Amino acid sequence: METPVKYICVLAFLVSMTIAGFHGVEGTAYYYGPCGKHDIEKEAEKLEPCTYAAQHRRVPVSERCCTVMEKKVKNPACLCAVLYSQKAYNAGVRPEIAVTIPKRCNIVDRPVGYQCGAFTLP
Repeated sequence: METPVKYICVLAFLVSMTIAGFHGVEGTAYYYGPCGKHDIEKEAEKLEPCTYAAQHRRVPVSERCCTVMEKKVKNPACLCAVLYSQKAYNAGVRPEIAVTIPKRCNIVDRPVGYQCGAFTLP
């Protein structure tokens, strides 16, 4: 009778560790920020070619900026975090203008209607 109790205890322990392990793996995805493992400030540096276009609505957007922006719109949460980062603020980026860059670049696969802070991506 003692042996089945040991097996049941070991089995219960293994099941609880397995469940805890699955929650741990799932939980690590939420540990990182909106840009995953990438630092938001470093990601903001990559948008440097877009600085002038993010300050002035009527300025044509450079091809280099559009190339960078095309990659960034694939993760709109990261893009929004970058637009509201300290580095973007220090560079004079205006989020209400910066959210218009994907449309000004004619990026077809952009997240239209995505809420980025107080502004919506057109």
